Amino acid sequence: MNEPGWLKAARGHIGVTEIKGPKHNPTIVSWLRKLRAWWKDDETPWCGVFVAACMDRAGYSLPKNWMRAKDWLNWGDPLGGPVYGCVVVFGRQGGGHVGFAVGEDENGRLLVLGGNQGDAVKISPFDYSRVIGYRVPKGYAIPVQNYKLPTIKSDQETSKNEA
Repeated sequence: MNEPGWLKAARGHIGVTEIKGPKHNPTIVSWLRKLRAWWKDDETPWCGVFVAACMDRAGYSLPKNWMRAKDWLNWGDPLGGPVYGCVVVFGRQGGGHVGFAVGEDENGRLLVLGGNQGDAVKISPFDYSRVIGYRVPKGYAIPVQNYKLPTIKSDQETSKNEA
């Protein structure tokens, strides 16, 4: 696989977690500061913050409302299906979720590297039925080898609600 710059940035943050209570994870707070967010805590939903921080670090523009998962549908170029590293947007009761497609498991679930998945940056399985869109940066040339997602073993439960 050809690892896009934003995905390299994302992988470097696997394991970052929220800190419950009055203290907040300094990494998440630094993303908020760099992106000029009006809030400063790690308990406000931050999946869009994570995707924005990775895209920003890789030098790409962001949607106007980068903090809102579903606003990523208004950004970049749409895709008809997932490719390795693309932004994937999900619908859920009360909102949405956003992350990066990194594979598929043997059960046919989409594996997504994202923030605020169980209050952490990690790879989680999602049902394809929840997907509402796939995006890549405007004009991004997708490497041919990235068209087929790798199969990765996963014994995790399917993500159902990232709120």
